[in-house]
Amino acid sequence: MEQHDKPKSGKGPRLRFETLAIHAGQQSDPNNGAVMTPVYFSSTFEQDAPAQPRQGYEYSRTSNPTRTALQDNLAALEGGRWGLAFGSGLAATNALCDRLRPGDHVVAMNDTYGGTYRLFMRVFRHYGVEFSFVDATDTGAVERAFKTNTRYLFLESPTNPLLSVCDIAKLAALAKKRGVLTIVDNTFATPYLQRPLELGADVVLHSLTKYIGGHSDVVAGALIGNDEELRKDLAFYQNAVGGQLGPMDAFLVLRGVKTLPLRMDRHCANAQRIAQALTQHPLVEKVFYPGLTTHPQHELAARQMKAFGGMVSFELHGGIPAANAFATTTELFTLAESLGGVESLVEVPASMTHASIPAEERKKAGLSDGLVRLSVGVEHVDDLLADVQQAIERSAVPAKLAAR
Repeated sequence: MEQHDKPKSGKGPRLRFETLAIHAGQQSDPNNGAVMTPVYFSSTFEQDAPAQPRQGYEYSRTSNPTRTALQDNLAALEGGRWGLAFGSGLAATNALCDRLRPGDHVVAMNDTYGGTYRLFMRVFRHYGVEFSFVDATDTGAVERAFKTNTRYLFLESPTNPLLSVCDIAKLAALAKKRGVLTIVDNTFATPYLQRPLELGADVVLHSLTKYIGGHSDVVAGALIGNDEELRKDLAFYQNAVGGQLGPMDAFLVLRGVKTLPLRMDRHCANAQRIAQALTQHPLVEKVFYPGLTTHPQHELAARQMKAFGGMVSFELHGGIPAANAFATTTELFTLAESLGGVESLVEVPASMTHASIPAEERKKAGLSDGLVRLSVGVEHVDDLLADVQQAIERSAVPAKLAAR
């Protein structure tokens, strides 16, 4: 997908993504010339007069200079006019849901992150909000799911963990005709690979914990968009509920984002190699990766994304015993939840990140109990391939024993 990058301001040449990642929203400290954005560990700020905050800052729950720098940086990377940073990706999702009222309806992908499903069904459904989960790779199914009271179309692309890809432009156009806001969780792709706002989405959601932070050392989330009234609405909930991001965490994300393009290039290259190797292994039953020509949305992903991401999911012959054995016998891939760090991780979604989704719902979405998800890091790919190979071979023994 062609990237149309915005400058730091409305003046000067259009800057490319790699430059924006390092400079957007940031400038040397005017007091002492510090190159790195300072961490403003202040809960409150001196005011020039009652209700006249200096440079717009009065209390760090409402706004903080370090967080502002991050929010401006993220907005530039996504091609948006504003960004809001939260204490986690789910805190950002919660702010969106806070805008809903009893009787409102949300259409969401059936292959969605388990934490999102849990927030929808175990928190906001009790407040009278209705949710429909559909296969968003089927445009007709999404269109049929819309109701007169639908307020949001909530998408992930690629999805977690089956790596399905939906046509964001087409679905956003359908939603817009009905006055429905399109929200895209862009965590897996990052703005380096995909820009949902340019495809017609209204809001982009990120778990900054993942690729944008990139080092497994911070938990954070963000919303990015263009509509100013929507920003005011979401900023109200960010402040009123208190789900904002602290200054140190904002600094850590800013530090991580500077190397996002470099890391994503390696993540994508490594994941492509591993996905291709998995397809050729006789003990592997199915591989999920948009970069494979056998992937059902491969052509769409090639049009919509710059590259195919660093996540790979697969199923082994032998089902659950083989999956569990694989996940506990890797040596470089660490058995842990989360994703997007420089180190490689492995998990079994049905019993870990997606355990909050009922088994019958997982089955309907195509998420088998024996699915393995890899977050492919930036280590040398030959070392990762060797680790995958030895773990598959060792997992075949428990699978055979379980089949007896």
